[in-house]
Amino acid sequence: MSLLNASLVMGPAGSGAGAGRQGWGLEFFKAVFLGNTLEVWLTGLGIALAVLFGLYIVRAVITNRLSKWAAKTDTHLDDAVIYLAKRTRFLFLLLVSLYCGSLTLKFQAPAPDIIRKIAVLAVLLQGAFWANALISYWLNRYKEKSADTDPASITSMAALEWVGRIGLWALILLLALDNLGIDITALITGLGISGVAVALAVQNVLKDLLASLSIILDKPFLVGDFIIVGDYMGTVEHVGIRTTRVKSLTGEQLVFSNTDLVSSRIRNYKRMQERRILFSVGVTYDTPHDKLKRIPDIIREVMASQENARIDRTNFKEFGAFSLNFETVYYVKVPDYNVYMDTQEAVNLALFKRFEEEGIEFAFPSQTIYGYDMGKGPGTENNTSVSSGRKGQRAPETSS
Repeated sequence: MSLLNASLVMGPAGSGAGAGRQGWGLEFFKAVFLGNTLEVWLTGLGIALAVLFGLYIVRAVITNRLSKWAAKTDTHLDDAVIYLAKRTRFLFLLLVSLYCGSLTLKFQAPAPDIIRKIAVLAVLLQGAFWANALISYWLNRYKEKSADTDPASITSMAALEWVGRIGLWALILLLALDNLGIDITALITGLGISGVAVALAVQNVLKDLLASLSIILDKPFLVGDFIIVGDYMGTVEHVGIRTTRVKSLTGEQLVFSNTDLVSSRIRNYKRMQERRILFSVGVTYDTPHDKLKRIPDIIREVMASQENARIDRTNFKEFGAFSLNFETVYYVKVPDYNVYMDTQEAVNLALFKRFEEEGIEFAFPSQTIYGYDMGKGPGTENNTSVSSGRKGQRAPETSS
């Protein structure tokens, strides 16, 4: 009986202790810290961890799984996305996660404003990293494409990349200062005045820089091209930020200002697909009519025997001062100047041989002087022919 009473007494006492412990646990989660209960703090922490885990998984999937898929495609858009994902900082993911978790909390001023500014700064900083990565990605692609065709332009593009990155970080700095509540109007005004002063001081450099950019993008010539600018000609060796260097045919180096090149008429012989050649042949006036009619056919036969030549036309052009002139136009199928000279030499030798076989004589400058013997009186004229070269030795004239 005494044990039963004891158990009855202990029962309610034990239940009271359990209820007390449960009440103490509820009170613990209701504890207030910085204006928010512990329960709210734990909820925010859970949201932050969930967002961080999700963002981390997304970045891992893009950088690892999609990289294998992007390697099989020809487009560069997916490569750029993967490149940007790899440049996403873990600190940025952490700050974004903490900001998302803080949305469940209530703070007194100025804490919400500080949290917002930190989040904006994180976005600006990561945006700068992404933009910088895009510049690097574009420049790397340009280097790969231009390494063989236009290696000198890589130097100029590297300089432009440097200018672009300075402008990018200057913009990010101004936006960050504005986000922090600093009045940047006076700063921008000061920078504008300073920029005008600097621009006036280095306006020639800026002109050449813009001209260099125009040459790189428009590509009127590339390194290795043979160009003629005014009275100067040579092979392009280097395209720099301010100047372009050309090696002339006589061996010296010509340095042109990029501004002068952009404003000049440039003849680029590297872009030539075929070389048009015009040359003339003069024969004597005493050449018979039937042989004159044969000359165009002879020239066509000679041109047809040349592998790198394609005839356009050949005609009896005119009655010259001392010769009957035939004009021929043909095309050399390759732009190489040495091939043109070899072809023209072969044509000249073949024509000389055919004319010799046909009995056709080349004309040369000559004059006929009429005179008479003063002692014998009128009617005693003698004809004297004065020539400036040996008969039959005048070679065809050529021009290109």
